[in-house]
Amino acid sequence: MTTEAQRPVPAPDDESAPFFDGAARGVLMLQRCRDCSAFHWPVCEVCTECLRDDLEWVEASGRGTVHTFGVMHRVYHPALAKDVPYNLAVVELDEGPRVSAAMVGVSNEKIRVGMPVQVAFEEMAPGVFAPKFKPR
Repeated sequence: MTTEAQRPVPAPDDESAPFFDGAARGVLMLQRCRDCSAFHWPVCEVCTECLRDDLEWVEASGRGTVHTFGVMHRVYHPALAKDVPYNLAVVELDEGPRVSAAMVGVSNEKIRVGMPVQVAFEEMAPGVFAPKFKPR
């Protein structure tokens, strides 16, 4: 008897809880510096622009453009074997940060650099949602 490999699921912690709480509501949350207004992803303790530690969580637009992408043709994790070929995109959000996520709602062949996209969320495990992006 073989056991099917389980897909890796992010484990929210105290620092990332606002991000995952927003994702469960279908909202992309980012950190923003209260001093210089720079947006941040991933979660950080200090602003990478002004080095201050006065950060807040705010709702982002969820809009961006494909900065780059790749299509995976190899099985890098057993749980993803049935998804090959799958894509991984780097999306530059309108707020500035770049986020890595899969593209959905579009064939791999139609993904293009510069494509305007909108965030969508997928439930990875009960109550844990992760961002994906779809064309807009």
